[in-house]
Amino acid sequence: MCGLVGIVAQHDVAPDIYDALTVLQHRGQDAAGIMTCEGGRFSLRKSEGLVRDVFRQQHMQRLQGSIGIGHVRYPTAGSSGPALAQPFYVNSPYGIALAHNGNLTNADQLTRELFQDDLRHLNTDSDSEVLLNIFAHELQTLGKLSPGADDIFSAVQAVHERCRGGYAAVSLIVNYGIVGFRDPLGIRPLVVGERDNAGGGKDYMIASESVALDVLGFRLLGDVAPGEAVFIDMQGRLHRRQCASNPKLQPCIFEHVYFARPDSLMDEISVYKTRMRQGATLAAKIRRERPDLQIDVVIPIPDTSRIAAQSMAHELGVKFREGFMKNRYIGRTFIMPGQSQRKKSVRQKLNPVPLEFSGKHVMLVDDSIVRGTTCRQIIQMARDAGAERVYFASAAPPVRYPNVYGIDMPSASELIAHDRTEQEVCELIGADWLVYQDLEDLIECSREGNPKAEAFECSVFSGEYPTGDVDQAYLDNLEAQRNDAAQSANRAAQQEEGSVVGIHNNA
Repeated sequence: MCGLVGIVAQHDVAPDIYDALTVLQHRGQDAAGIMTCEGGRFSLRKSEGLVRDVFRQQHMQRLQGSIGIGHVRYPTAGSSGPALAQPFYVNSPYGIALAHNGNLTNADQLTRELFQDDLRHLNTDSDSEVLLNIFAHELQTLGKLSPGADDIFSAVQAVHERCRGGYAAVSLIVNYGIVGFRDPLGIRPLVVGERDNAGGGKDYMIASESVALDVLGFRLLGDVAPGEAVFIDMQGRLHRRQCASNPKLQPCIFEHVYFARPDSLMDEISVYKTRMRQGATLAAKIRRERPDLQIDVVIPIPDTSRIAAQSMAHELGVKFREGFMKNRYIGRTFIMPGQSQRKKSVRQKLNPVPLEFSGKHVMLVDDSIVRGTTCRQIIQMARDAGAERVYFASAAPPVRYPNVYGIDMPSASELIAHDRTEQEVCELIGADWLVYQDLEDLIECSREGNPKAEAFECSVFSGEYPTGDVDQAYLDNLEAQRNDAAQSANRAAQQEEGSVVGIHNNA
């Protein structure tokens, strides 16, 4: 999962892109990058680390130009390193940079085509660089010295015809403008907004989440529709066109469970209200299945489960308490690359308040259970703090299958619920009782926000992959790439390789 920003304005945009990326930092903590353009020249700064650490005053002073894009990254296949920081760019045609959120399921096939047929060179094994080169090649085949909006939309249409998977992208075309586009199922999110500028015109912004627009005073114009492309030219004019032959809104439901900020609107759905509904439906399930269950207090696992836990406590008529204090300077454990690092970080990240646990029957609430190692430690922490009984509620159904559309879920064998019953998971994590959200209820929690959403991408729960090109061979290959041993070996190799291949960026 990654965060994207693209801005066209009447002033230097780098400070605005920086601010937007800090708001989207929750979408990626591995690397960050900003690329701007002035006078036909790119200026680039990207590196591993958080936004605040990657960009210093000297970097921002060099990032000049009224048009630019930005990216925060977390590794979608466990791979990391400076060579994979974005944006990527190519010089032909025109000079094109691109930042990408998601995953191409046919990246291997496209890589072969780029080398054998399109005669384009790749510096990395990143599918984001593949997407950039596919887009650049399709623009080049048009043979236009000065491409217009129609030409750019034709190139995006060709991208949709060749690429499979879940993807959203922002691309900067030197001297022409910024284009943003979204996969034909709208799996990965993208929004567009505007604000008035001092010259009487409009500044435009494309971003992964609406909160990035909010903090910079942009008005949300709406979501980029599945398969749609938006193009903002250098004169500040907005062009939009549907570029896919059979688009269908089927957004990733895990955005609503975990990734997105609660103050975001995605496909006209309030993430905050969705999480409130998740808590209410969990409370209803508890009343159905365990009407006599004694719960003294509901305690969230900070931070993404807090809203669902509050709603659950309200529906059950039970006290809601903050029983864990969070260290704000530890990253999100779900997106840390190594299992040993995840285990170590839990105790550093959370500390219990014994007063809220001692002698009580406690219901802990988390957004989901992935590997199970984190919740097992948290349950033990609750017992050590004096809890008499510890129940556990997941606002999401059992995560049993890997994600192939841009979320670095572990390999299937490392998912605690894979090939296990809910009772077996309960015993493994050490809870006195475990309750999961039903998938049908989770879908309704999101659909209630926008009845036009025909379906949701729920593959991590259902094992059904809507792009139709994911078979067992693909999943077996994914298993080999994503298990912790393979990721550790990959990180070691990348550390030996060092810095960005073939690119010297603004250091």
